[in-house]
Amino acid sequence: MEPVRLIEVARIEKLDQVIGFAEEFADRCGLDEKRKFGLLVAVEEAFVNVCHYAYPAADGEVELRCACQDEQLVVEIADAGIPFNVLTLPDPDTTADLREREIGGLGVYFIRRLTDDVSYRREEGRNILRMVLHSRSGEGGA
Repeated sequence: MEPVRLIEVARIEKLDQVIGFAEEFADRCGLDEKRKFGLLVAVEEAFVNVCHYAYPAADGEVELRCACQDEQLVVEIADAGIPFNVLTLPDPDTTADLREREIGGLGVYFIRRLTDDVSYRREEGRNILRMVLHSRSGEGGA
C-alpha cells in the first residue's frame, strides 16, 4: 500500500481531521480495533504536543505520514517548530497518589506504551516522531 500524507495547520481545531485520517489509514492497513485505539491515542497526544509547544510565536504546519509495510503500520508526525525530542521526557510516577502527581507527562507515557516502537529524529529543520505498530495484535504495544 502506498504511503499517504496529510498536512494541517498546527491547531487543536484540526484534531478531528488528523484523527480521522489516521483512523481511515489504520482501517485500510487492517489494524484491529484494540491496536487502532492505541494508535489514535498516540497520534492525538503527539499532535496536541505540536499544537501547544512547537510554534509559540506563530502558526505552523504538521505533516502526518502513514505507511503500511511488512505487517507494520508506521506513522510519522513532522513539524518545523522548535527542536525538541519529546522522548527525552521521563515517565511520570504512576505509583504516586493522584493528588501528589505533577501535572503533565502522561501524553508521552501513553505514546511509549501504546506503540511497539517510537523514535525521534531532527532532519532538515524538522522534528519527526516515528511510531510503529505491528499489524498483528499478538505483538507488543496496546
